[in-house]
Amino acid sequence: MAHDHGRTERLDLADATVREWDAVVLDVDDDGLVLDRSAFYPGGGGQPPDHGVVLWGGVETRIVGTRRGDDIRLICAEGDPVPPMGTAVRGAIEDARRSALMRTHSGLHLLSGVVFREYGCLVTGGNMEPLEARMDFALPDVPEGFKERVAQACAEEIAADRAIEVKNLPRDEAFAIPDIIRTATNLLPPDLEIVRIVDIVGLDTQADGGTHVASTRQIGRMQIVKVESKGKGFRRLRIRLSD
Repeated sequence: MAHDHGRTERLDLADATVREWDAVVLDVDDDGLVLDRSAFYPGGGGQPPDHGVVLWGGVETRIVGTRRGDDIRLICAEGDPVPPMGTAVRGAIEDARRSALMRTHSGLHLLSGVVFREYGCLVTGGNMEPLEARMDFALPDVPEGFKERVAQACAEEIAADRAIEVKNLPRDEAFAIPDIIRTATNLLPPDLEIVRIVDIVGLDTQADGGTHVASTRQIGRMQIVKVESKGKGFRRLRIRLSD
């Protein structure tokens, strides 16, 4: 299945392991480049955009972010040369950053799955940087031993090496899955016909547009750093990942 946004084929949605690819520049303006094919994750769902380079004619253009509109535009580093429209280029993603973000995003899904299973709490917000993240839950009171119980359950699920699968389903079929929306507010557009599903097999199934590792063991060690109060009925969990 092709994955498109504007004129760009989204290679990152089809295969999160792609790090280099060939493309053609479709458009250039002050807001950046539009490629016909791209594996740069453009940001969204709390996951920041990828960084990397575009190589052309012996020249390197650094990509430091994206802008989303009718097209996904890659933001070039200030002062770098910019390839003209029609140029054949080679894209490459900064692997360490992307891989860390994939681990972190999968770690947040695992965390939300554990907290939902153990306490029935929905997610109210979240954000991530490479190997560090936060997730907010609707949790009026913190039960005794909450942090320790969640940390132990997360460690067990990582050790279980559960497969993390990505699939695309028609909207009606996706919404027939119990608890497919784990956020307190359904953020999916009402006209979305195909829903991308990320499934930690046997633990957590969610609608999601981000990039993920292939199994829970690849998340690595995950520490629950802190549990904070974020107003009446809301708690924030901060996590940190390591090898």
